[in-house]
Amino acid sequence: MSKKIETFNSKDIIIEAKSLLYKGFFKMMRYDFKHRLFKGGWSDLVSREIFERGHAVAVLPYDPQRGEFVLIEQIRIGALATTDNPWLIEVIAGIIDEGESEEDVCRREAQEEAGIRLSQVTPAMSYLASPGGTTERIHIFMAQTDASTASGIHGLAHEAEDIRVHRVSEQQAQDWLENGKIDNAATIIALQWFFMHKTTLLKDWSKV
Repeated sequence: MSKKIETFNSKDIIIEAKSLLYKGFFKMMRYDFKHRLFKGGWSDLVSREIFERGHAVAVLPYDPQRGEFVLIEQIRIGALATTDNPWLIEVIAGIIDEGESEEDVCRREAQEEAGIRLSQVTPAMSYLASPGGTTERIHIFMAQTDASTASGIHGLAHEAEDIRVHRVSEQQAQDWLENGKIDNAATIIALQWFFMHKTTLLKDWSKV
């Protein structure tokens, strides 16, 4: 008889303390906790600093008539340590504010960051950005748009945004994935999801 494999859930964690370490544009918390061990019993007290920035959506606009994506380019200072060019090609994305639905954020950010409107907005998947250091969960969406309306420089001045819009063919996007020009997680995941599910996605959009 095989040995039963122990499975855990959130009830197998005891939060002893949670304290605010820093609050600025984002905030940093410290969690002091214990958890059940695979070998049995409980861990000693574990302390971890966790980056709290809320949760976000990332939306990949696509124009089925032209076979083009709308992507954006902006500076990301966190990329400077590992790349010569911290201006990244990205999907449109934004933090979910209190009271907003995920679809509302998709539509708001598409207007703010790219000056485009979205027609159909389809949930794709969600993932944890980096659960060893942040609570952030990112929700990926696909959206239909008219890419011919996408151009120029956008972004909110009070958020120090300076965003350039790109119309990108499917082949160009695939090339950028292959050669590493696109190297941020949300954009890679969104594009890979699109190429894996393109046929079904476009079939669903055509029914509406």
